Amino acid sequence: MIELLELQKLDLRIAALKENEREMPKQKDKYAIRRKRLEEEIKNSEERCKRLLLEQRECNGDIEARQAQIAKYDEQLYTVKKNEEYKALLHEMDLLKKQIAVKEERVITLMIEHDEAKAAFEADKERIEGEMRVLDEECAKIDEELQELKAERKALVKSRPPVAEKVEKPLLAKYERIRKVRTPAVVPMKEEVCGGCFMAVRPQIVNEIIANDKTHTCQHCGRLLYHPGNIGDAAASAAIEST
Repeated sequence: MIELLELQKLDLRIAALKENEREMPKQKDKYAIRRKRLEEEIKNSEERCKRLLLEQRECNGDIEARQAQIAKYDEQLYTVKKNEEYKALLHEMDLLKKQIAVKEERVITLMIEHDEAKAAFEADKERIEGEMRVLDEECAKIDEELQELKAERKALVKSRPPVAEKVEKPLLAKYERIRKVRTPAVVPMKEEVCGGCFMAVRPQIVNEIIANDKTHTCQHCGRLLYHPGNIGDAAASAAIEST
């Protein structure tokens, strides 16, 4: 039984390593989602700066166009002969000047908003770049740890056959069948109770397990049972750690 418990301890470690290998990349997926959100955040911040600058340029273009129109109307004032036409031109020029004043106020507002948005963008960029560096470092740590886990698992898998050979073949075959559906497959019997499903074990089986006469499985869960007192203190401690 001691040899079987050693094998189980090895198998449980291999299984734990495999589970970690499956779970660790999921953390990288979470970091990837976080990175994408950060990229979107900095993109939105940058686009706001661009939109404000573009609107500012459009306003300046509108002001220049209206100023050019005012200059044309000003030249026409010297050519019109009718008083009504003269007044109409002055009215149009006055309207354009008011429109220019509104646009100029908007340009000033846009300049202030752009300066604020640019400062916010620079601050966001510095912060986000810092967060991304942390994410990269965490991902690198995961990759490094993952490689270490894989190396350890491969080494343990390679060391398994010699350990399995120490177990009696019938017992090994039974163990292999059980561990496909139950983990751990070998558990201690504690106070006449199965250490796997915690159901009571029949008295006759309890006596035979304690006497170490034969190998028994739990009638409820099918796990192999052993009495810790039969395998020695050191082996019992190792067995408890594995279960």
